Amino acid sequence: MEARAIARYVRISPRKANLVLELIRGHQVDRAQEILAFSNRPIARKITKVLTSAVANASVKEEAMALERLYVRDAVADAAPTMKRFQPRAHGRAYRILKRMSHIRIVVEER
Repeated sequence: MEARAIARYVRISPRKANLVLELIRGHQVDRAQEILAFSNRPIARKITKVLTSAVANASVKEEAMALERLYVRDAVADAAPTMKRFQPRAHGRAYRILKRMSHIRIVVEER
């Protein structure tokens, strides 16, 4: 049985978020929380919240699910809508700045 949690519209590019999610994919939940606690990337705090929510969803979803046997089956950051901003440049030009967002999805499952 699986449980999932999704954080939507997180203000970080999916490429940067996937670097951290790649570290925890396939690990036991307690080991994944240790990895995130010692990661020096700012997105690790948000991913920790999503992982904690997925574990809580698993405990609510099925009482018989053993929390110590949970592992991170899937952890992905998908692209969300991009905010478009403009920055003034020389000779009256304007350059587009893309502020990317992501949807972070974590799925935990009992092994």
